[in-house]
Amino acid sequence: MTDSVLQAQTAAALAYEDLHVPALFQQWADPVLDAARTGPGDRVLDVACGTGVLARAAAARVGAAGKVAGIDPNPGMLAVAGQLEPAVEWRQGTAESLPFADHSFDAVVSQFGLMFFTDRRGAVREMSRVLAPGGRMAVVVWDALENSEAYPLVVELLQKLAGQQAADALRAPFVLGDREQLAMLFESAGVASPVITTRTGTARFPSIRTMVEADLRGWLPVMGVELEEEKIQQILAEAEKALGSYITPEGQAVFNSPAHIVTGTRP
Repeated sequence: MTDSVLQAQTAAALAYEDLHVPALFQQWADPVLDAARTGPGDRVLDVACGTGVLARAAAARVGAAGKVAGIDPNPGMLAVAGQLEPAVEWRQGTAESLPFADHSFDAVVSQFGLMFFTDRRGAVREMSRVLAPGGRMAVVVWDALENSEAYPLVVELLQKLAGQQAADALRAPFVLGDREQLAMLFESAGVASPVITTRTGTARFPSIRTMVEADLRGWLPVMGVELEEEKIQQILAEAEKALGSYITPEGQAVFNSPAHIVTGTRP
C-alpha cells in the first residue's frame, strides 16, 4: 500500500470518527457490551472495529486486569484507532479468518459490520471459535430499512435521481433486518438458541445536509458509486425538502434508528 492510499484511508477514517461515531455508533457501545456481559478482567475481541468506539468502551470496562483486541481490514481505520487508544491490541484482518487461537476471549462483540462480511456464516463461526467455554457473543445490525426513519426517504431520492446502484448502496446496511433470517444465520453457524433484542436508538446529525452529504461523498464511493458534483448538489437540495420533518428547531437532523442485538453463549 502506498503512503498516499494510507493517507486517504486515514482521512476517511477521521471523518468517520468525527461524524458517524457520535451521530450513530457511540450510543450502541454500552448496550452491546451489556449484552455480552463484559466486566473487569475479561478478554474482549471487537470484530470489524473501525476506529474503535466499541473497543475503547470495552477497555474502560475490563480495566488493567483485562485485555481488549480490535480487528479490521482497513489500515486507515486502525491507524486512527491506535491514535485514540494505544492500550488496545489493534490487528489488521478479516472476520472470516480471525488471527487468534481457539478459546482466546471471554466475549466477542461486533457493531454494524456483519452486513458487509463476504461470508457471514463463516464469520459467525470464527467468532464462536475464539470464544472460551461459557464465553458470550453480541453482534448488532440495523433493523430493516422500512422500520427506520429518514433513510428510506434518502434511498427513494437516490433511486429517483441517481439510479438503482446508488440506491442499493444505501440499502446495504439494512439487509439483515429480518429477525427470522438473522436467527437462522446464527443457528446455521452453530450458535444454539441465539437471542435477538430490538432496541431503538436516536440518530443525531448536525444537519440534513451533513447527514446526506456524508453518504454521497463518503459511503457511496466506498460501495463503488461515484456521483457527479451536479448530481450531488441536486440530491442535497431535494433532501433538505424531503427530510424537513426531521429537522429540530436548532437545525439538527434527529430521527429514530432501530437495531437488533444478537447474543449467544458458547457451551
